Amino acid sequence: MKKSVEEDVFIPLYPKSTVEDKSSLRSKFQERRFWSAVKLLSNVALWDGIVQEDKVRDLGLSKLLNRYLLLNILNTPLGPDNIEKCNKVVACLPEGWFQDLKGGSTLPELLNFSQHLLQ
Repeated sequence: MKKSVEEDVFIPLYPKSTVEDKSSLRSKFQERRFWSAVKLLSNVALWDGIVQEDKVRDLGLSKLLNRYLLLNILNTPLGPDNIEKCNKVVACLPEGWFQDLKGGSTLPELLNFSQHLLQ
């Protein structure tokens, strides 16, 4: 899993003006790479309970979400596409990670993502 996250994930960052045109090749390529990384996040999260939780969280949240996915989400204009991306990321996260949290708090690795959701 670690090798896949470190070597196979690539989401190019293009200027917003380039990706705003959804029919452009750059926009389509960036979107395919984003959704491929979301699928990998989902697959990594499935190992929760089998592999040590801290290892799964590090790969899924610190490396995938914060390093790749969040940058793309922040560069996606606010609207339905951004909401869909956020919903899919949230759907990947195991509920067990949130059971011991007190109301109004989140995992440290999710702080930036949570702030984006609040905005």
